[in-house]
Amino acid sequence: MVELLRTNDLVLISWITSILGEEGIKIIVFDNHMSILEGSAFAIPRRVMVHKDDYTSAKMIFESAVQDSDGDVGYYEYVK
Repeated sequence: MVELLRTNDLVLISWITSILGEEGIKIIVFDNHMSILEGSAFAIPRRVMVHKDDYTSAKMIFESAVQDSDGDVGYYEYVK
């Protein structure tokens, strides 16, 4: 698994799960339950992970979807 992006935006995570799922790419969200430890301060971003063989496709699909929505998808950051 490799990290595609980081975000605390739960709507964005749901959206990316949907758009990648439509293309047959499964994701795993790491640090999803860290808010229990941090007191819901969103200090620890959730990491959206994909299989290393799907990384390039997943990134292209996500970036295309972001462009289609005029970039209005919430906050996220790429790690690489």
